[in-house]
Amino acid sequence: MTASEFTARLVGPAARIGRANWNACANPENAALPNPFTRYEFFEAAEESGSATAKTGWRPLHLVVERDGAIDGILPLYLKSHSQGEYVFDHAWADALERAGGDYYPKLQASVPFTPVTGRRFLVRNPAAQAALIAAGPAAVAQLEASSLHVTFLTEAEWGAAGEAGYLLRTDQQFHWHNRGYKTFDDFLAALSSSKRKNLRKEREGVRAAGVAFDWLSGSDLTEAHWDQFFEFYMDTGGRKWGHPYLTRDFFSRIGASMANQVLLVMARRDGRTIAGALNFMDAGTLYGRNWGCTEFVPFLHFETCYYQAVEFAIAKGLKKVEAGAQGAHKLLRGYLPVPTYSAHYISHPGLRRAVDDYLKREREAVAAQIEDLAEHGPFRKPG
Repeated sequence: MTASEFTARLVGPAARIGRANWNACANPENAALPNPFTRYEFFEAAEESGSATAKTGWRPLHLVVERDGAIDGILPLYLKSHSQGEYVFDHAWADALERAGGDYYPKLQASVPFTPVTGRRFLVRNPAAQAALIAAGPAAVAQLEASSLHVTFLTEAEWGAAGEAGYLLRTDQQFHWHNRGYKTFDDFLAALSSSKRKNLRKEREGVRAAGVAFDWLSGSDLTEAHWDQFFEFYMDTGGRKWGHPYLTRDFFSRIGASMANQVLLVMARRDGRTIAGALNFMDAGTLYGRNWGCTEFVPFLHFETCYYQAVEFAIAKGLKKVEAGAQGAHKLLRGYLPVPTYSAHYISHPGLRRAVDDYLKREREAVAAQIEDLAEHGPFRKPG
């Protein structure tokens, strides 16, 4: 079967594709706990809650490929009027094109809204459909008179396939914690160098001394009252960091109703009050840290709530990895090591395409060198 045997079309919101068709492509193995960020339920929550809509600059226009009337592949796609909420930064590209008299917006963004987590972007139940989706991307750019298509946080294998099809290739880095068979948090601490181990213990003891305790909430333990509390934290942090938080209150109710078994809400309490929270998602092997917020300042509370509680949970549940979100070299000191992330870009303007291609070649070399250097200076004890 070849790409030419498929028909491609732009559909619109996820609701027009439907849960059954979407999840058949997102989870063809029918795993009990698939990647939460490829599930229909996550996209439906983002779109139907008013978080990812044309009004917010995220117009859903998902691309599907069909054969004999059946949907065999989906590329989650948004028509964007800005570059916010993506975590792969192209503002300099937009400035360059606009200075040259062109229009960078609208552009097409193939991603999970507001979510810098690696996963399959070409959702296919028939492997041959991937090539069809990759080939259909530039045609969608032309059809919508957009400047470009950006496929972000895709897998390395998808990245390679897109590169072979002529997309421009970009890399960046994140920091992930890996479970090396630890039975307890103390086992993890024992693997660190003496100075890093002492620092982590000091930070954790400082939070405990402040009288803070933690609850892990998932599944049926999650209530609307918990989401009310967490949304208050989210709005406080989001308002200070971004000026306007992306997610609406309804989004959290929707994920709580449709995918609570893949949600972990870490809530911090002191003196009878809940003062902070961190939202995580999970699949069979990974815990994904997403959002956090607080209403009281306690030294090291952010590190404990977002990083150490996540590690402790992963060890307790036998998970292999914790992904703590975008950026943050401070995570290295706390046992999270650098790993590459991948994005692929199609740019229709030939001049901008040449300039970006040249830049990305040098950027990939710099990212690889930085990852190697950071890993060399990691927090773990050296063998021997």
